[in-house]
Amino acid sequence: MPIPSFEELRHFAKEYVALWNAGDKEGWIANWRKVGPGEFRMLDPVGTPEKLGFEECCGDSWELFNARVKFKHHDDIVLVNGNEVAWVLENHITTDGKTHMGISIETFRFEENGDVMIRTWYQVPQRNASELGDMFQTYLPE
Repeated sequence: MPIPSFEELRHFAKEYVALWNAGDKEGWIANWRKVGPGEFRMLDPVGTPEKLGFEECCGDSWELFNARVKFKHHDDIVLVNGNEVAWVLENHITTDGKTHMGISIETFRFEENGDVMIRTWYQVPQRNASELGDMFQTYLPE
């Protein structure tokens, strides 16, 4: 498989947010698989244990976060250089009856063999009795 083109990666970025926010899991997965049919690795966030495989890197995140998190990124902060995409993502998180926003920086490297490497940076919420703390207790167990 050739590395996805600039246009394919821009389309992936646009659809990533639109499909996530629409709650379209099948479309979101299909969008991923168009540009990344191979193996997945992820450091989410960087500095935590590596996740391996599409399900652990993408499917598990959908199940845990989609109902409470909506995304927004700005076209001028979606950067495509060669086989890599980087963006600043607004994460609008609704927990305990309140919505707050957290920022993440995310990079994606797409290889010729279809493999994908994802790296993210954000402040990890405290693991406590709140809904958000409980989600991260599940997502990043100690």
